[in-house]
Parts: sequence; structure tokens; C-alpha cells
Amino acid sequence: MRTLFSGEVHVAYGQIYVCSDDGHSLEDSFAGQRAGLCGGAVPGQLFLLTGMHTGSVPFTVELHEREPPLDADVWEDIVEVSFRPESDEIELVEWDSGRYPLPLSETSYRVRYHCRGMDEAHNAVRDAGEPVLDEYLLRFWPSPPAPDRVVKETSQAAAYYHEFARKQPPGPTPEERAEAERQAREEEERTKLQQEMDAWGGRLPSDRLRDVRDKLRGVQGYPKGLVGLDAALVHAIDAAGPKQQRALARWAAHRACATAGLSEIDWVARGLVELDRGEPYSPPLDDPRRLRDAALSDARVPRSHDGTPGLPQAAAFAALFDAAAPDPLKAALDALLAAAVTHETDCPHLFAEVRHTFPATAIAPEAERSDRQ
Repeated sequence: MRTLFSGEVHVAYGQIYVCSDDGHSLEDSFAGQRAGLCGGAVPGQLFLLTGMHTGSVPFTVELHEREPPLDADVWEDIVEVSFRPESDEIELVEWDSGRYPLPLSETSYRVRYHCRGMDEAHNAVRDAGEPVLDEYLLRFWPSPPAPDRVVKETSQAAAYYHEFARKQPPGPTPEERAEAERQAREEEERTKLQQEMDAWGGRLPSDRLRDVRDKLRGVQGYPKGLVGLDAALVHAIDAAGPKQQRALARWAAHRACATAGLSEIDWVARGLVELDRGEPYSPPLDDPRRLRDAALSDARVPRSHDGTPGLPQAAAFAALFDAAAPDPLKAALDALLAAAVTHETDCPHLFAEVRHTFPATAIAPEAERSDRQ
């Protein structure tokens, strides 16, 4: 025998629980039982009742290798139920706060709940250290499932709770519960699917888009990224293939630099040539800190009212870096978003240019055409 817990616990409303979550209602826990005091109708939890309404009661939890002696001469009220943990984090849980781990395996147990002094403690309030009015013992041992039963009944409190339990209609059968859980899972999957479709403009993304989703960069003022501006174009770019994506990324970098007034600056123009050739950037574009210093010190870089490069210029520099990313799809999407920032409110015109310059992006992907039919 192992003692899993022994000490004073705080009960409220005459309740304490064994579970791994927030528990279920009194009615659900005793549904279909003959025995009150220990509700085991909800899988994975026990709903335990005490005579004490609010306060501290002595409580012991034991784990036995086999069925222990009955001890009917020591305890006034005894009931048994079956119990199977549904996780490895089962706890003895107080109504309001305390939680005490119970190291139980995920196997089938028989549970015997022993109570003494329930009538004496009826509606009482007791602090720890005051004379004991009622006390409780909970014993577990491995056993196949079996119907609940009243082993011994002495107190009026126990009689009341047994009567309450017998008035509760039976709960769902294991088959009904399994079917309800299956339906809940299916509904959860449908909800997730719909949420994903909503996030991608009304259709599901390809696996390629899912792969780059967490890598796609948002830009100030555009928290949803390019999908929030033109979801259909995002899907079309995805379907266009790596060669077109790489070409689009370079085009977007050129467009962003031109719009931001940077294309004629020698070191930016050199960087655009290097981008087109697939070569590494030369200084200052090869290092973010060198680029920042160059942007701040070069008077040819257009300035905002505070004397620093404005948002269009910052977005254009970002487009240069984005367009050189190893993943062509990510490069295209991020560089185009950066170019959109340089265009401010003229994004539709930019996207129309994309579709004209890259005809493949003007064709709705097959999945989208199917959705419309």
C-alpha cells in the first residue's frame, strides 16, 4: 500500500474532486448511479461529497495492489465506483484553489470512498487545528470496471445523497460518448479549415504557402501581409512556379527602388544589377548596419520631415533584401509586399502591373477556378 496523500484539505460547498481538468457538474457526475457521495459517471474524474460545508477536513488517499479489507466497523458510510484516469496528471483538487498530485497510472481502478462524521459536520465550518468533525479515506486498487454500489449507509447525509444520485437519469453510453467526441472533433476540424480559408482569402493555401507562412514578413500598416491586400494574387504567384517567382521578386525590388527614388544612387543601382545576376551584394548592401549608415549619410536618399529616410525608402531597402531570399516564393511575396508599401495607397495599380508583366499571375489557379464553378 502507498499513501498518495494524507493531510487537511479545504472543502467548499461540501465538494472536493479527483480529476485532471476543471471538472463537471454534480448531476453529470452521478448520472445513472445508485450510490451518492462519490460520483464516477464522467470518465476521468471523481466528484466527492463531504458533510463539512466549508472548511478543513482530514483526507487520506491510498493506492493498493489488490482489494483492501473493508473496514466496515471503522467507517460509517462507504461507497464504491470504478475509475480510469484519462491523463497522467491526476490531482486531488479543492473547490477553490489547492491541487495535490496523485501518481495514478492510466489503468482501470476500483475506488472505495470511506466517510465518518458526516451528520456531525453537516453545514459546519471548521478551520485547520480545530476539533475534527468528519474525515475521509479514498482507496484505489486495480480492477476491471463494475457498477457502483453502496457498501455501508449510516448517516442521514449519505441517505440524502444516495437518493439524489438515484434520481439522476443515466448518462451517455460509452458508444454515445465516443460518437459525441467524434462529432466534436469533426466540428473542430471544420472550424479550423474555415478559419484557414478565411485567413487566405477564401480558399485553402497550397502546401508551399503553408511552408512559408510562418516566414512571411508583415510590414508596418499591413499586418496581414500581401494576403490582406490581394489574396488571389498570392495564390496565383504560388501557382506560377519558381522561375516566375524569382523574376517577380527582382521586378518588385526594381519597382520599389524606383518608386522610392533610389534607383539612380550608384550603390543601389549596383545592387540591383547584382540581384539580376544572382550575385551576392557588395557593400553597403551586404550588411544591414553598413546599409543603415549609408542610408543615413548619403544625402541622395530621400528624407522624411525628421531628416531620416522615410517609410518608402525603408521598404525599398527591405525589398532588395527580400528579393534575394533563397526561397523564390517567399522572395516574391515579401519583395512585392515591400514594393506595395512604397506605393502607399496605389497598391491596386501596382498589382495590375504585376498581372500585366507576368501573365501567369493573371490566371486563377486551378483550385480557385474549381471553387468558382
